[in-house]
Amino acid sequence: MGRYVIRRLLQMIPVFFGATLLIFLMVNVMGDPIAGLCGDRACDPATAAQLRKEFGLDKPVWQQYLTYMGNVFTGDFGTAFNGQPVTELMASAFPVTIRLTIVAILFEIVIGISLGVLTGLKRGRPVDTGVLLLTLVVLSIPTFVTALLAQLLLGVKWGWIEPAVSPEATFDELIVPGLVLASVSLAYVTRLTRTSIAENKRADYVRTAVAKGLPRRRVISRHLLRNSLIPVVTFIGADIGALMGGAIVTERIFNIHGVGYQLYQGIVRQNTQTVVGFVTILVLIFLLANLLVDLLYAVLDPRIRYA
Repeated sequence: MGRYVIRRLLQMIPVFFGATLLIFLMVNVMGDPIAGLCGDRACDPATAAQLRKEFGLDKPVWQQYLTYMGNVFTGDFGTAFNGQPVTELMASAFPVTIRLTIVAILFEIVIGISLGVLTGLKRGRPVDTGVLLLTLVVLSIPTFVTALLAQLLLGVKWGWIEPAVSPEATFDELIVPGLVLASVSLAYVTRLTRTSIAENKRADYVRTAVAKGLPRRRVISRHLLRNSLIPVVTFIGADIGALMGGAIVTERIFNIHGVGYQLYQGIVRQNTQTVVGFVTILVLIFLLANLLVDLLYAVLDPRIRYA
């Protein structure tokens, strides 16, 4: 196990540098950040040159990347164009998005897996057909439509929630935005769990457990569910990074000042330091989440061994 973890951590190094280099290059070709900083009125040449020198934009792209990565390893993610350090933006944004992601993941685990187990055990029954149709409807509706409808109906028309989340963004305020954010992934988790349960319930080890006279609940929880959750855990682990990075629409609609909000502001203002800094942390979160998922395989299936 120890050797496997070390090998995986070493494999993350080139992936991390490759991903950050690609992001850095993509952000730099979005447009001229100085033009975005000056607004509608173009900066005069002297001011533009001074700003380029101040932010290091007068150097070649490869040199900018090496300088940036050197600063990252010292904890310096640069300064936004408004003069605020990117680390301060991260300190205010990441806790909010982490809470939102936790709410979304809980919905995926509790509702998605429960519905998946129910439909997998009752495949072909009316409840199975109904849940499948419901997941198809959820998958076919874009997230921004779901978010706007939830905000209009629950917040404006019925008054069950506040239309906009407060700056504190407490867990109770993030329930509806978290459900909206998790809606598509929840549908995928339901269908993935259903398929896995339906396939594994015909396996020999399940029939053996039933023949031994084990209670139905123990057969499902100890034998069937654990082996069926491996592809589901893989999806959820990969979805952690996707939820945090893909929360731009949800956070914009519900006025949540999290990672998605800061990324949107950075892209609109062509703020390279902000965008690259936030995405760099998201890359690390994605890599660590995938490592954790790989380690959970052995917990779910004792037959799995790491060399």
